[in-house]
Amino acid sequence: MSQTGRQSLNHSKVLCVIMGGGQGSRLFPLTKDRAKPAVPLAGKYRIVDIPISNCINSRFRRIYILTQFNSTSLHGHISRTYKFDQFSSGFVEILAAQQTFTNTSWYEGTADAVRKNLVHFLNHDFDYLLILSGDQLYRMDFQEVVEQHRETGADITIATLPVGRDAAKACGILQIDGEKRITRFVEKPKEDALLASLKVTPAMNAQLGVAENTESYLASMGIYVFNRSVITELLDNPLSDFGKHIIPQAISTHRVCAYVFQGYWEDIGTIRSFFEANLDLVTELPRFNFFDMSAPIFSRPRFLPGSKINGAQIDHAVISDGCIINRARISNTIVGLRTIIGDGAELNRVIILGSDYYESAESVGRHEREGLPRVGIGAHCKIENAIVDKNARIGNNVTISPAGKPENFDHERYFIRDGIVVIPKDAIIPDGTVI
Repeated sequence: MSQTGRQSLNHSKVLCVIMGGGQGSRLFPLTKDRAKPAVPLAGKYRIVDIPISNCINSRFRRIYILTQFNSTSLHGHISRTYKFDQFSSGFVEILAAQQTFTNTSWYEGTADAVRKNLVHFLNHDFDYLLILSGDQLYRMDFQEVVEQHRETGADITIATLPVGRDAAKACGILQIDGEKRITRFVEKPKEDALLASLKVTPAMNAQLGVAENTESYLASMGIYVFNRSVITELLDNPLSDFGKHIIPQAISTHRVCAYVFQGYWEDIGTIRSFFEANLDLVTELPRFNFFDMSAPIFSRPRFLPGSKINGAQIDHAVISDGCIINRARISNTIVGLRTIIGDGAELNRVIILGSDYYESAESVGRHEREGLPRVGIGAHCKIENAIVDKNARIGNNVTISPAGKPENFDHERYFIRDGIVVIPKDAIIPDGTVI
């Protein structure tokens, strides 16, 4: 028994499932060659490290990741990073979409993905299935979610977040009663009258601790807790999605409750949100704190030297391991692993995802003879409002900026998404190029 007299949660009774997403088209071209959860984040992490770390810090260590597109790099990252000893029942495993004698199709939605893997989940002894999204930046103690789920006698608990009116139009919005039981759920409401009817009342705002005179709506975070018997019952049908189909129907037939979360949370499933969430990390007081060692974010351990700075001017930046930065001017920028930046380069509001390797002297010489730049950022480049993907070769005297260009544009050497230039993985940008 705990000190409060309540029965403590048995951590082994929770099984975690992280949804890897579909094609990740909103994050293209970062998802051109990798699954969305494998996209690099904050210089040295991958997006998938966030939900996995939240699970581990919550002492939930049986974790499945469901994916179906470009999963090779994700497989590699998981296999090199998350290893539990042989005396532990913990694991982090990927379940990729596969053809079987009974199923020959891809995952058709979140509910369909869980349904097609239910046979694997039910082989485990668990009371609660915790379903998470793979493209969000937040820190949450899932123990609190499951504890509330159990104490309220819920069949399903949905983690929710108070949001403003504009954000509400892009989310699943719900209403709750005084016991936090969900009475109504609407997916992405657009009409003003419908939105007005979903607004959290002043009394409920006060109960939740939301500031007075704040117009707020409770948005689903795509985080669900299901009782074991309930998940098998609710998936005994062809419905494909939790948010669109399963949850709205379950509200009238089951006890569905809300867990209200009020910390930092960001959906980083688009180029703009990914870009802004990364840039927020270089501020003096970022909204997400990677320095919080009470709940650390885990990632692949690498044996890289400390970064070397050769006279650069650096203002509000994150510099990852193994970089060599010459006399450049860098501001509001994240510099990923193994990045080499030449003399006189000027970078402002740039996310550099780094490199997978150091280029050998032989390789540098061969590329120079072919008139091609080395891996990294060349001398006297000027880059702003851009994302530079891994292993890109950007030559000397290159200018990259979205100024004066369309919000969205495709070119053989680069892309523009949401007003941000994206240099794709392994791209070659010759000397003197102006983008």
